[in-house]
Amino acid sequence: MEFWTLWVKVDEVILNEKIEFVLRAILIGAGATLLMDVWALLLRQFGIPSLNFAFLGRWIGHLRQGQWMHRSIAGATPVRGERLIGWVAHYLIGIAFAAVLLVGWGPVWARQPTLIPALIVGIGSVAAPFLLMQPGMGLGIAARRTPNPAAARRRSLTTHAIFGLGLYAAGWAVRLIEL
Repeated sequence: MEFWTLWVKVDEVILNEKIEFVLRAILIGAGATLLMDVWALLLRQFGIPSLNFAFLGRWIGHLRQGQWMHRSIAGATPVRGERLIGWVAHYLIGIAFAAVLLVGWGPVWARQPTLIPALIVGIGSVAAPFLLMQPGMGLGIAARRTPNPAAARRRSLTTHAIFGLGLYAAGWAVRLIEL
């Protein structure tokens, strides 16, 4: 009888840890992504462009058909619901990178967030657009086919550093609600 009770309690603890992990990843990732979006909105006020999420959705829509490389995503055939697809993907990607942070630094980080791991993941996440998205959308590796590659790279790095700060800030916010 005691063994069964112990096994059930261990199983509950593992389930609770998994639920806690998923909730933290969702809240931290969405919070960090929201901060990144506020940053992009601020930049737009100064005439500095950011990613058009309809193009992200278009690119993802074409992935389903087996095409991930485009000469120009702007010239590719539009995909039904591409803007919504792009925005949902944007937040899911943010949540995925929050999960990477939580896996890499574990529950210790989640209970006492520190800046450096969040910045490592945030700035490291720029590899996704540099090596996957931008080449796939016809912009070349690390935006080398854009009119001003150095400016595009700086913008991407800065935006992903802001995402890293967002991971840190959202980690603290989630910690304060004591999941």
